[in-house]
Amino acid sequence: MAERTIEIEDQITVGALAEKLMLPVGKLIAELMKNGIMATVNERIDIDTAQIIVSELGLDIELTKKQVSAVNTEPRERRKANQKGNPRPPVIAVMGHVDHGKTSLLDAIREADTAKGEAGGITQHISAYQITHNNRDITFLDTPGHEAFAALREHGALLTDVVIIVVAADDGVKPQTIEAIRFARKAGVKIIVAVNKIDKEGANVPQLKQQLAEQDLLVEEWGGDTVIVEVSAKTKQGVPQLLDMVLLVSDVEELKADDTIPATGLVIEAHQEQGRGPVAICLVDEGTLKQGDYMVAGATYAKIRNLESTSGKPLKIAKPSTPVVITGFKELPQFGDEFRIVKDEKTARTQAQAVEQQRRHDGSRQDIGSGELIRMINRTNEVTELPVIIKADVQGSLTSVIDSLKALDSDEVVIRVVSSGVGAVSESDVHLAHTAGAIIYGFNIQLPTSIKRLSSRDKVPIRLYSVIYELIDDSREEMSKLLAPEIVETDLGRLRIKGIFKTTKTEVICGGEVLKGKLTVPALGRVYRGKELLAEVNVTNLKRGPQDTKEVFEGEMCGLSLATTGRVDVQEGDDVQLYSQEAVTRHL
Repeated sequence: MAERTIEIEDQITVGALAEKLMLPVGKLIAELMKNGIMATVNERIDIDTAQIIVSELGLDIELTKKQVSAVNTEPRERRKANQKGNPRPPVIAVMGHVDHGKTSLLDAIREADTAKGEAGGITQHISAYQITHNNRDITFLDTPGHEAFAALREHGALLTDVVIIVVAADDGVKPQTIEAIRFARKAGVKIIVAVNKIDKEGANVPQLKQQLAEQDLLVEEWGGDTVIVEVSAKTKQGVPQLLDMVLLVSDVEELKADDTIPATGLVIEAHQEQGRGPVAICLVDEGTLKQGDYMVAGATYAKIRNLESTSGKPLKIAKPSTPVVITGFKELPQFGDEFRIVKDEKTARTQAQAVEQQRRHDGSRQDIGSGELIRMINRTNEVTELPVIIKADVQGSLTSVIDSLKALDSDEVVIRVVSSGVGAVSESDVHLAHTAGAIIYGFNIQLPTSIKRLSSRDKVPIRLYSVIYELIDDSREEMSKLLAPEIVETDLGRLRIKGIFKTTKTEVICGGEVLKGKLTVPALGRVYRGKELLAEVNVTNLKRGPQDTKEVFEGEMCGLSLATTGRVDVQEGDDVQLYSQEAVTRHL
């Protein structure tokens, strides 16, 4: 087989590499573990490690460093590395385990009440906003806590200068706490631990400090450099001290940005809004953003029609570290797209088209030989696909849902995303699902009555969820239905043949003694001569004396009829082992 070449970045996430190779991500993670590399779906590995793993899998594929196109060649440096220009507000990510109170703490900071509006009590996508403390601005990113949103949390850490890791005093360090610590370290940012729920029964701060020490976060009072602040989102106790500490840690970093150049930054959320079209929430990295600017974001562009704060206040300009809401895009930008300001619409359109062509080229290359690659890895298994269509309220949620579903892929069943997009389910979605036999999953969206009638007529399943782990559970259950059932054998009893009464090409009638267990019919059987297997048979009848019977017990004599697929040389002294088989439903 000719060796294929796939271009990747210097570093690539495990999930992205699996997608490039068209492999179940679980297969890739398992191979990494075999080689002593403990990595999650969203962790990055370098190109050398990736090539070793590809070789270990026996794939004739060479990984080469991706050549960056002339468009968007500026590498995105660490925000705090820029020491030119004027001081800028710090950007703070708030992370931690689900239900440890991140959103409630931010509510206490900005005296809002968004937590009660969150489905399932968890944040479903990134929120960004600025608050003022001691006459200084602080930008906050509220990142989701559920494990399915690991990709969003990683982007959140890479955007920020300081990470506040919220840990409940009554629950301690949990898996997503450890994951947040790992992301913060990878991003090279300062960590502040906010110990929440200190007023709750069962709070144990000393134990929590010990758990943090086990993660190499030694608090200052124990001789370390980890800042820890005890707070209560419920009573707002410790919140001013937490903000003071945020500003103090930020001052040490001397955060600056050049606000005299054309603005650059990152799209941190995108969605469709009726009457306004594509809407993006962006974070300004450098430069000054102005209403009327021409902006390129990934494969789309905009003349900024509306520039607003995330609280809805109209803005004329936005300086570094400011989260803004932007309208005027030709199409919806993707979550994580970098944006930059260009001089005119022609330049914006040309650069956006170049990125779109590059993405299409990358996508077409990825599709070549995908079936062949899957067969290579699953030589002994037939891969079954569950076709789905995903619709979500915002781009970030869509990305997280798709990433989470891909992580469910196994060697036997994989999810095939037939189509995906932001916004309500459309007629074309229903028609496509009907053709492809797909399930439509909607996340945080409404279902128009006309679409509901159409789906009912065409018998297209549409399932709406507002909590992502419920959607994942439903998908996992659907995938389980496609798994071949597990065949479970149960030994019934064993008979020693004492006499042969009749032998034909399709039947043996014999008699003997039950050595152990209980014989029942109908049953399956195996004929042994010593340890040698002679034949597989069906036991069709039992007789105790002249009478037919359904069961015979250990120590009793009986006759039995064996249905065979050919003549079997059965002799006295051979054994017949009776057993039953049951198909048991398997679950992922």
